[in-house]
Amino acid sequence: MGIGAACARRLAELGAKVAILDRDAAHAEATAAEIIEEGDSAQRYVCNVDDVASVEYAIRCVVEELGRVDVLVNNAGVFPSMAALELSEAMWDRVLDVNLKGAFFCAQLAARRMVQQGTGGSIVNIASVDAMHPTGGLAHYDASKGGLVMLTRSLARELAPHRIRVNAVAPGAIETPGASGILGDPAVRAEFAAKIPLRRMGVPDDIARAVAYLATDASDYVTGSTLVVDGGYLVG
Repeated sequence: MGIGAACARRLAELGAKVAILDRDAAHAEATAAEIIEEGDSAQRYVCNVDDVASVEYAIRCVVEELGRVDVLVNNAGVFPSMAALELSEAMWDRVLDVNLKGAFFCAQLAARRMVQQGTGGSIVNIASVDAMHPTGGLAHYDASKGGLVMLTRSLARELAPHRIRVNAVAPGAIETPGASGILGDPAVRAEFAAKIPLRRMGVPDDIARAVAYLATDASDYVTGSTLVVDGGYLVG
């Protein structure tokens, strides 16, 4: 959904053979069908990123069907709001397992394949402006995204000798189905938009275009960076 679907569509338009990994088969199928209807290429696979065995199996299927892995976009994420004083161990584990552990093992397994191929590759992690500026009620989420930014830098350093670039995109407020619970109230949405210098909420394709830049040779000399796409929110 949302940012993931937009990234899949944008990369398919650029000629990528897209493999959509989603825990929800219906969402994956719907996005793949849209891409195919436009005349581009897409496959879909059911995968839970917090289950390493599931990721391993999905990537094996991708390689068997498509032949190789050149780009990985780590987009899966959850962000249930909860005050720090009320945060349970189960909720902490759930968010870190998906947002940070999942991203690492997806990157590790994809990078192993890239190393075997010997032709380099690009990994793009979807972080958040909350990695730099906490908004409250999201200590678990903020920790996961702050960790993802540092993980991006660490992997960039280790994988550079293999010509694998690792970067991140840090979205601001983006209108997605997942954010509807927080931004669904028109008053809250208007208040948030007023804090953004560009005076609008972002849309998923704003992030997809940044991902496309980092995924392609247009950013061939960029690694270990986090590209903030927030309409100026952090400087506003």
